[in-house]
Amino acid sequence: MNKLSDLRKSYEQGELDVDLAASEPTLQFKQWLDEALDSQLPEPNAMTLATVSAEGRPSTRVVLIKGFDARGIVWFTNYESRKGRELATNPFAALQFHWVELERVVRIEGQVTQVGAEESDAYFQSRPLDSRLGAWASPQSQVISSRATLVSNAARAAVQHGLHPPRPPHWGGYRLLPERWEFWQGRKSRLHDRISYRLDAGTWIKERLAP
Repeated sequence: MNKLSDLRKSYEQGELDVDLAASEPTLQFKQWLDEALDSQLPEPNAMTLATVSAEGRPSTRVVLIKGFDARGIVWFTNYESRKGRELATNPFAALQFHWVELERVVRIEGQVTQVGAEESDAYFQSRPLDSRLGAWASPQSQVISSRATLVSNAARAAVQHGLHPPRPPHWGGYRLLPERWEFWQGRKSRLHDRISYRLDAGTWIKERLAP
């Protein structure tokens, strides 16, 4: 059995030059996300979301990006979940994509707001029926007695709403408006490329960071 302390990997697949990186972080992100999608990686849309409680305790979980533009990064979830409660108390959060096969990481920090009801409604209606019923069935992050509770809740929602369940009032989208980005490309000898973008008076400042 290998010891954790003995595990090693040499990162040699790519490079990221500060002069060749895009002038806007969203353009650089689009390029890397498109390459992750084209590479058919497993769940290239998965990202880790970090939030902080009112007591200052951080927590993380994996969510799925469902859209992005100049306004920010969008995902959907239960507003009454732990992350929803923490965002209601502290609206600042961080996201991280880790595309292992490409030896790349993207980190994003900023303030989070709920998306509009119309946008949440539109996405909810695009989901498979089982997923829409599941949004009604799961009291996310709450303690439940067994899986049978979820199954019973889903069956009850199916009877109540049929084939056209509306979006639950406790479910919808969030948008993180980035204030800082970092793009990490693994390099040989641990001399990794790290390019950061920070917002200064409405202008993105691009800088190289030491690995």
